[in-house]
Amino acid sequence: MTIADRQYVEFIEVQKSYDGEILVVKNLNLSMRQGEFLTLLGPSGSGKTTTLMMLAGFEAPTHGDIILDGRSISNVPPHKRDIGMVFQNYALFPHMTVEENLAFPLEVRRMPKSEIEEKVRRALAMVRLNEYGKRRPGQLSGGQQQRVALARALVFEPKLVLMDEPLGALDKQLREHMQLEVKHIHQSLGVTVVYVTHDQSEALTMSDRIAVFNDGAIQQLATPNELYERPENSFVAQFIGENNRLPGKVVLVNGAGCTVEVTGGGVVEALTVNVIGVGAQTTLSLRPERVRINPPNGACANVFPARVEELIYLGDHIRARVSACGQRDFVIKVPNAEGGVGLTPGADIAIGWKREDCRALDPS
Repeated sequence: MTIADRQYVEFIEVQKSYDGEILVVKNLNLSMRQGEFLTLLGPSGSGKTTTLMMLAGFEAPTHGDIILDGRSISNVPPHKRDIGMVFQNYALFPHMTVEENLAFPLEVRRMPKSEIEEKVRRALAMVRLNEYGKRRPGQLSGGQQQRVALARALVFEPKLVLMDEPLGALDKQLREHMQLEVKHIHQSLGVTVVYVTHDQSEALTMSDRIAVFNDGAIQQLATPNELYERPENSFVAQFIGENNRLPGKVVLVNGAGCTVEVTGGGVVEALTVNVIGVGAQTTLSLRPERVRINPPNGACANVFPARVEELIYLGDHIRARVSACGQRDFVIKVPNAEGGVGLTPGADIAIGWKREDCRALDPS
């Protein structure tokens, strides 16, 4: 077995309850490989942060076991787990310089002074803050403080780093820049990262795999591409990216495909993904960028009349809201290179999509 195949972190039938009745985390079974970047993604109250806190040792599982590098850590205190932590609020010591903040976890581990100085120097270079070692956190920008917090979590060379919404306090442009910074540092060091966020675009950008949480359970665990292109249920389809939802009833199942009578009118050919069978209620999932305007004959299995209700210019694409299939909020994303294909509000058009781009999921 290679290092890449090795299960480094394992949650085995883990449950967590704060009151003895309601489970915040339900029968969690989750494994990740050494060197992997795994993101726990979900809305507030979904169980993702509680899962991270149990791995860190700040919360104890009510049931089950957590394995790190082949040994149980359920009864190991946080300071003995040798895990790096990065928080949203940075958690830097304001009275210490940047160098002193970075040296602190090394001093706690009683490393020699010369080794501490070398590790601090390397950590500052890694986050490109070589010239800022003598400054205090209050003299730094938010992005610089977050770099220091990241360096402090990595300075003692842990094999596992946990990040809890670390970029949430930054503005949009800086947050996107820091996403790439963290991703590149992860790739260069090969450290294992568990990252918590509610921002789906952040998760898609940074992760090797994403565990989508809702109501204390993982709804789907997959690569960013697979989650976006092949959601397994309505919650994942709606939570990851924009999505058109068409409720209806299954009238025919034919292997991998099915025919759905849409509630608002019309019959749609779709992929059979998560339906019980003929007569069952379903929700069709269709990404806005998969819809074609005025498709040529034979190009799409599903073609319907539509009326343009609203156009919003968004730079690289135009977001068109149309009335179609009984829905007034049917969304289409048209690349700006196509010039909006002559769309105007009030225009009657045809829209179409391929069967394989439309997924029949559980009723939402």
